[in-house]
Amino acid sequence: MSAPQNPIVLIPARMASTRLPGKPLADIAGLPMIVQVLRRAEEADVGPVVVACAETEIQDAIEQAGGRAVLTDPGHPSGSDRIFEALQSVDPDGRHDAIVNLQGDLPVLDPAVVRAALKPLDDVEVDIATLVAEIVDDQEKANPNVVKAVVGFVRSERVSRALYFSRATVPHGDGPLWHHIGIYAYRREALARFVGLPPGVLERREKLEQLRALENGMRIDAARVDTVPFGVDTPADLERAREILGG
Repeated sequence: MSAPQNPIVLIPARMASTRLPGKPLADIAGLPMIVQVLRRAEEADVGPVVVACAETEIQDAIEQAGGRAVLTDPGHPSGSDRIFEALQSVDPDGRHDAIVNLQGDLPVLDPAVVRAALKPLDDVEVDIATLVAEIVDDQEKANPNVVKAVVGFVRSERVSRALYFSRATVPHGDGPLWHHIGIYAYRREALARFVGLPPGVLERREKLEQLRALENGMRIDAARVDTVPFGVDTPADLERAREILGG
């Protein structure tokens, strides 16, 4: 394997949300949130961008904004399953060798973060790439909603292997803790293998899908970024995103 030459960005989106129903279509500065995410992905300029929709309302919003969208099975259990279906639809010939799975609730994302997510795939041994940022808030260190990545960066190293992911405060001892950021870049063959695997024992226990890959011997490397991207999960988050984007 070699470094990816032809990436594609896929954004899974569905209307169901327990804390903010219908959030892909929430207005932010005159555009639906999912369109704002589309724009950030386009600004990253790593490859074509496609939204993998669970509902026609999202597809319509993307197409009205001049973007590309694919309607997928609304019953998919995860975003990775959704983007794999979309990938087969938009690229049946396998031209794209790396797939960025970008969450649809990051309307103020720095496009450089999307580019950073691909960096670990420069190493031919890496199956899946992801991102981490150092935890600076002490309360987050013990918060089970903040997923920690166990990554042993050496000095100023920017990319290193992820050994585990947990909701617990790990690793023990002095040193930084790393907040896992749920943006992934998969080699195409790694994504195909991943979605075909059954849920793992540790995956079910921690409720962390990425552990399925580790439990099956796949390699995940993480790139360091400076801050955790701001995601929209609640009405208060939505108001904050509107303030940031000016509307």
